[in-house]
Amino acid sequence: MKRVMVNFTDRQWELLEKLRGILGNSDSEIVRNIVLMFLSEKGYLKAEGESED
Repeated sequence: MKRVMVNFTDRQWELLEKLRGILGNSDSEIVRNIVLMFLSEKGYLKAEGESED
């Protein structure tokens, strides 16, 4: 497992706070889920068992 430190503007933090309880309960859960959703949407995360060409 890796740890990453990120910085957010006050406005960005307000948006993240609104997602508390929806995308996770802790700061790290919320940010991790946003990143994973983005990667999935862009097609970087493939379904388990699917091979890369």
